Amino acid sequence: MTSQGTSRTARRAAATHRAIVDAAEEVVLEYGSDALTLDAVADRADVAVQTIYNRVGGRSALLVAVAERAFDDNRQYMDAAYAAPGAPVDRILRAAEAYARFAAERPHQFRLLVEPPNEPDALARVADLVAEQNSKLAAALAEGVADGSINPHLDPATAATALWAAMNGILALTWRADRLRSDDAQARELVTTMTTMITQGLFTSAR
Repeated sequence: MTSQGTSRTARRAAATHRAIVDAAEEVVLEYGSDALTLDAVADRADVAVQTIYNRVGGRSALLVAVAERAFDDNRQYMDAAYAAPGAPVDRILRAAEAYARFAAERPHQFRLLVEPPNEPDALARVADLVAEQNSKLAAALAEGVADGSINPHLDPATAATALWAAMNGILALTWRADRLRSDDAQARELVTTMTTMITQGLFTSAR
């Protein structure tokens, strides 16, 4: 086969792969990850189930692909917050606001990252992606410890995990089915309350 033919074949394969992941993402965004089946994706992408196996893999591989897209979207929100100028605490507060905005604007993607499907490959990959983002929070915390604006007794990695878990807990209130459920506005208010606690010195070293 000529290089031109090989290139054309590769482009077709890439296009099919993209169409399959697009279809899987649409299913997850519309109905949640529990609704993701190979048959549902095959129908939506107008391909055979075997083609999904050939181009992407099984259900776990589809979930990983969708989760990676969700994380790429989340990364855009978070990286902008961390890249903006300002003191470490300012960047941490902006990151909290960005995380809450992502959860409100992309709820299915957010939930996929917070509650990854019980598939070994998906669980492992989402954990890797979360660890990557939490390392940026830990780095900002470490800068604050170094300049004295954040309590020097805090371990940055542990504090980053605690903040991440607290944010997830607040934002997960929007998923409840009982009277304790928060709407997006209430969740943002709770996030603001938490960040206000931070600005009032929760993480500032004792004088």
